[in-house]
Formats: sequence, C-alpha cells, structure tokens
Amino acid sequence: MSFEEQKSRFFEALDRCDGNVSAAARMVGVSRHTASGWTRNAGMRARGKPGTSGHPGRAEYERLRASGVVRGVAAAQVGVNVRTARDWDKGIRKNAHSRLLPDGRRVDYKTGMTTIEAPRSTPSVSAIEAELDPRFLTIVERETIADLHRQGLSLRAIGRELGRPASTIKRELDNRSSDGVYRPHAAQRAWAASRARAKESKLAQEGPLRDYVADKLRLKWSPEQICHALIDEYPDDESMRVSHETIYQAIYVQARGGLKREVATALRTGRTRRKPHRDPEQRTKRFVDDMVMISERPAEVEDRAVPGHWEGDLIVGANNGSAIVTLVERSTRYVMLGHLPGGHTAEEVRDVLMPLIGTLPEHLRGSLTWDQGAEMAGHQQFTIATGVPVYFCDPHSPWQRGSNENTNGLLRQYFPKGTDLSVHTALDLEHVAQELNGRPRKTLGWKTPAERLRDLLLTT
Repeated sequence: MSFEEQKSRFFEALDRCDGNVSAAARMVGVSRHTASGWTRNAGMRARGKPGTSGHPGRAEYERLRASGVVRGVAAAQVGVNVRTARDWDKGIRKNAHSRLLPDGRRVDYKTGMTTIEAPRSTPSVSAIEAELDPRFLTIVERETIADLHRQGLSLRAIGRELGRPASTIKRELDNRSSDGVYRPHAAQRAWAASRARAKESKLAQEGPLRDYVADKLRLKWSPEQICHALIDEYPDDESMRVSHETIYQAIYVQARGGLKREVATALRTGRTRRKPHRDPEQRTKRFVDDMVMISERPAEVEDRAVPGHWEGDLIVGANNGSAIVTLVERSTRYVMLGHLPGGHTAEEVRDVLMPLIGTLPEHLRGSLTWDQGAEMAGHQQFTIATGVPVYFCDPHSPWQRGSNENTNGLLRQYFPKGTDLSVHTALDLEHVAQELNGRPRKTLGWKTPAERLRDLLLTT
C-alpha cells in the first residue's frame, strides 16, 4: 500500500472513529505520532482528554463565554489575562515569538514586522478553526449534523437543534457528502480548502513592474502618480498595472514585498506607518496693514480659467534663520523658487520676488496671493515695480492658497524641516524646481506643469 493510500484510509477511519486519532491509527496500522502529524497538517484537532493540549482553562473559558459571561469575568475565573482571552475570542494563536491572526498575517514580537503566511495546499489550523462569521458551520455543528442524520431526523429537526435553517442543512448534506455518506471532518477540510487565500502581491514578484515602481519612487513620485503613469506608458500591457493602494501596502507592510530598500525615502512624509488625516495647525496672524484681501480678488483668479495668477509663501529653515521663496502658478501648478541666502526680511523677500516675477512674460504676471506673513510688508513697492497686485488670505486660512501649501509639502521632501536652507545654492533650487515641474499631476490630467506652461507659451 502506498503512502498516499494509507493516508487516505486513515482519514476515512478517522471519520468512522468520530475523530479519535489513536483508534483510527490502529485501524490502518500506522504510528499514532504519524497519524497526529497528518491530522495537524490537515488543520484538524484530535479529540483527547480535556486539558491535554493548549491552556488547561481554555475549555472552561469557552463554556463560560457560551453561557453569556463577559470576557473579563470569564478570564478571571480561569486565571488568564484579559488580553489572552481576547486573542482566544478572535482566533489568534501565539508561539514564543509571534502571533498568527486568522487571516494569515503573522506579527513578530521582536521586530514588529507583519508577514503574510503563504497559501498551503492543505488548510492551516487557523483556517480550519477560524469562525469568520456566524453563518459558517463549525466542526462541532457538522459532527452534530452527521449524528442526527444517521439517527434519521428530518432536515427541519436538525435545523431546529442547531438553530439553523433547513436549507443550510440540505446544502451541507448535498454538497459535502460522498458516496451518499456525510463525513463531518472531510466536510470541514473541504470548506477550509475552499476559503479565499491571500494572494502574493504583484510587487513581491521580480520583473519590469516592480522595477518601474521602484525607479519612480526614487524620483519621489507618489504612488498615485505612478499608477496613472503606467496606464499612459503601457496602454496595451495589462501586466503593467498596479493600484496606488498596492504600492502603499508594499511600503507599509514589508511582507507584501519588493520595496524594502525604498521604504525610508519613498514617501514624502518619510513615514512607514499610516497616519490619520488631521486638521492643519492654525497660523498666527502677522501682518494686517494696507492689505487687499482675497475677497476682492477677481473671479477669474478663483476658477483658474486664466493663467498667470500665482500663489506664494516661504519655507523656513532651522531656528527661523534661513528661507526659500516658493511661487506656484494656479492654472499650470508650475513652480518657481527664490534663493534667500542671508535672511528673509521684507526687503530681502521683495528684492528676490521682483526679478523672479520679472523673468515671466507680461501675460503671465496677473496677480500674487500670499498669507499675512510679515515678510510681505513691502508688497506695495513690489506691486509698483512689477505691476502685479498682491492679495492676502484671511487669517488662519492656508486652504485659500491650496496649490502653494501642497507644493510646500512636496518641497519639504527636498528641504526637511529643522535644517539649514542657506546651504542650498540657486542652482540647487533650479534643479528641484525642474524635477517638480517634470512630475505628472493628477489635477492636470496626469500631464506635467512644464508641459502645460509650454503649451501656454506656444499658443499666445
């Protein structure tokens, strides 16, 4: 008799012996230890004396919970920590170094890394025991169905005994029976094997897709930009498709694979864990004299229909000692950066802004929107010299310069907070601006700001 035939005969005997591994092993003439290994690998738990496996109070805890006792009280009665009781309720298994969750994720205590167990040809213990929803039959219920069905009870009578519809019992007996005989343990194995398994991430596989994503992350593209760029560059290649959420998963959950080396610098925030969105911090009002408020700004600026209207601000370095002027065109999102090597007083900012705006053709010098920072105290001199009116946002309203606020967030990837910005030369700033202007933007239909500005210059 071959090994597989002997194994098959053992499971048939196990059903006839109501799950008694030792009795089934004797019937087919194999070692009890071998039979126990087969049972474990098949995701089944052998029936033995209470308390011979697992925690000695587990059975009593489950009895208390089934009778309606709250978790904390049941845990205290059997002498376990409430966190252990919570894991029992959720179907979480633990060993010396990790916790295995019912969905296949394994969390390592030492490293904190989350991994995903590879699918097995036979269902795992967690898969066989996990009760994902009360609508799924348990192994105990399947054993009861087999016992009552052998006694000749009707489908409705079995359903009443279990608190299940008669249609559930009928489907179970029709779909899980073989040769007209319903075997509960075989039915449980078949159910576990039919459950959905976690798939390997696309980015866990080596190939052109992963290489493309990694290259763009090195250029500081966002996952959403990468996702849409793939569609544009490979319109007929379905293998070159990945959602932005899959890229985030590959970064945040290391076991999703493939992007470990890029984790530290891939995202603009530098984080490797998700963070919920929060309201931005309120800004302190600094400048209130002789301002033209944003409410007086022409409507054509608000709807972005006419190009040439800019939003501006400073990004400030360590100890407020250095800064960079940032300008963003509202229609094209084109970025210009001004070098402030010595300081950022009102005079210094004015003297940088005037030549920066002066490089633009006249039809692209419509207006400038700024917050109420004291660095714009010289706005009247700036307007007289350039002919560009300056509009000021309401106090504590950074969203009124949304394009510039977003751009400043992008620039912080190049110029982190708390660093000395004076070490960057004008050539460095020009390189950063070119890189930002060469990135595709969602709001531009995945075109780049440089392309949009070029189109404006060619058509006017």
